[in-house]
Amino acid sequence: MAPESGEFALIDRYFTRPTPQAVLGVGDDAAILTPTPGHELLASSDTLVEGVHFFAGTAAEDLGWKTLAVNVSDLAAMGGTPRWALLALTLPAADEDWLAAFARGFHACAAAYGLALVGGDTTRGPRSFTVTVLGEVPTGMALRRSGARPGDELWISGWPGRAALALRHLRGELILAEPFRSACLTALQRPQPRHALGLALRGLASAAIDVSDGLLADLGHVLRASAVAARVDGAVPMELTLAVGEDAARTAFFAGGDDYELLFSVSPDRRAEIEALAVRLDLPLYRIGRIEGGPAGAIIDGAGQPYAGPHGYEHFVP
Repeated sequence: MAPESGEFALIDRYFTRPTPQAVLGVGDDAAILTPTPGHELLASSDTLVEGVHFFAGTAAEDLGWKTLAVNVSDLAAMGGTPRWALLALTLPAADEDWLAAFARGFHACAAAYGLALVGGDTTRGPRSFTVTVLGEVPTGMALRRSGARPGDELWISGWPGRAALALRHLRGELILAEPFRSACLTALQRPQPRHALGLALRGLASAAIDVSDGLLADLGHVLRASAVAARVDGAVPMELTLAVGEDAARTAFFAGGDDYELLFSVSPDRRAEIEALAVRLDLPLYRIGRIEGGPAGAIIDGAGQPYAGPHGYEHFVP
């Protein structure tokens, strides 16, 4: 006998898992959750739309991972611990093989970061995914965008620019050679939220944000929230320049987006702690500039001129 394929049967088969972190998980009108005493609740939501955020034909398992990972990254930027997730799926058809692969990727990411899927929705339509994540942070310890102060140093984690170069490779705009090509495709398709870094930055960073729309674009959010300006020195990691040349490397690094790295500000007298953190986490941390007084949101280069070139992606802007 063929398995049932209605909405609720599909939910039970692919998205219902034990949820010891919740009083009540999938299967009722709403989940019942108990926050940890002495903690504040964090909530974030993101939508991925086919043709906007991913190509048609992208591997379902990769999409399952990324759909959740981009939300976990928001919690990491605030120093939060992921706890629960809600998933809303819009699909053109109930393809069981596709759903099984998507669920594998989603649950793998949930297991990697300690999340429980506790609810959501399914509906028919153009393919898109919306995830809401809930996390926790000790009261008063959340990292915010609004704490950067003149004199603070600016740091970025990991490998910004790789995801943007992978996207250009898939579009046929440039050709990446192995093994760098595989590293870039992994960065695009399986982003790794910097959860451990976010926890370590509590009480250390003055401000933080995850980089999704481009390093300079997201830096602008921090600068406006903190009512400060920034000087960015313009250095680009050599691996990018060697792979695609200086101009393409600079655009990918500063404006590429889809990186899900953490950009943060720290007092210069704590630089040694950041350098030690990079070693402990085995994660590159680059110092790219500093916070300065000036018009809120202004970004200047090493010569003191307004930073030229693209800053990043923005919806609804041609």
